[in-house]
Amino acid sequence: MAFAWISSKTFTFCSFSALSSSSSSSSGSNYYRLKLSKFHFRPSIRGVNCSCKYGLPAADELKFVLHDALEFSGLTTTHARAARVGFCSQIENLSEIERDTSISVNRGVDLGRTALYIAAEDDSLISHSSVPLPVDDFIERLDSLSMGYCSCYSSSFRSSPENFLDCLERYLYVNKGFRRTNAGNQVEQHALYLNSVLTHRSGSVSMLSFIYSEILKMLRMWGVLNFDVEIFFPHDSHSCPRGYQKQKSKESDQLHIMTAQSLLVELLKDLKNAFWPFQLDHARSPFLRAAQAAQGFTGFNVTKESALELASAKAARHRLQRGVWTSVRFGDMRRALSACERLILLKTDPKELRDYAVLLYHCGFYEESLQFLKLYQDTKQPYSTNDLEEDAVEKLIVRLNLILMEEGWSRQPDHKGMLFNNSEPW
Repeated sequence: MAFAWISSKTFTFCSFSALSSSSSSSSGSNYYRLKLSKFHFRPSIRGVNCSCKYGLPAADELKFVLHDALEFSGLTTTHARAARVGFCSQIENLSEIERDTSISVNRGVDLGRTALYIAAEDDSLISHSSVPLPVDDFIERLDSLSMGYCSCYSSSFRSSPENFLDCLERYLYVNKGFRRTNAGNQVEQHALYLNSVLTHRSGSVSMLSFIYSEILKMLRMWGVLNFDVEIFFPHDSHSCPRGYQKQKSKESDQLHIMTAQSLLVELLKDLKNAFWPFQLDHARSPFLRAAQAAQGFTGFNVTKESALELASAKAARHRLQRGVWTSVRFGDMRRALSACERLILLKTDPKELRDYAVLLYHCGFYEESLQFLKLYQDTKQPYSTNDLEEDAVEKLIVRLNLILMEEGWSRQPDHKGMLFNNSEPW
């Protein structure tokens, strides 16, 4: 089973592998531990209110951890917080109508700017740059794509809708060379951020959909696009988004129409899955992988890793301890947490509360983890639950209650060697 550690001060995540013991729970388990006095502050976020059919609390009532934890460990999060505020300022326009509005006709939310705020926050989290990501510059680059189409294919303005869309796709995928790439792991992480996709011209299907929708938006604003068009979002592993005339759409096309909300969720889930710290055994959900790592439940055989895998994990840990970010296999806790927090802010699925809580457990934020798990239980939909996952939730709650009852659990060790102590509080 693969685990990771968070080092002090630099908040660098160092990964290693350990074979789980089959003995009783008193033998302990490896888990993320954050070396900072988290018990002397209460994390908060400057948020906004969003409508929510699941009855989740307002964003300003949610106590997120990431930014305050980084600040407390000595890292500046000014730019990350500003980007989060920008993200919230966009999603507060997601009314019930806007949430279900197709991305090709969306007006209430600037999807391109929202995607760039996501990129700006994560860029700040990993680079610690004193200069924020230039969001406006990349907005101009998006606009220049639309202007470039007008320059190259002005003759298509007076042609049929089919020819117009053919020219647009030829411009985007041939002239400009945008291509779809696999964004399922950190090797292709540039495919998940709009600024990188605009630079490298290779991106995930959700990123290409963002770009396609932004071009259509600008062409419509300029009066060039005079017919109803939808964007076909492919669910296979190789096709690219394409446009089609809405009047000629078929009933089967409805499954491929992305709304403003669903596209943002798709992007954030791509980020969460790519940077999820527990990358082994993709047959199970990310939550179950993390819950098993916490030994919060039983029922699975311990994964037996080869000597090559163990050696690779040991080498990755050594590189990470030296500050070399090459951990493809073990994800990135900071960006996984940030994706979870933004998904919670979108308020589309109570399970995001549960996923966030299990990451907090591995970071050592036991009290906050328990709060989010209880909030998940209060807001989940009974008819859509998974028995195995719900059993893991219950056992993780029991484990957290035991930790919180343990005398002296909140006392933080002073010397650095305790950072790599693998034992449980009891």
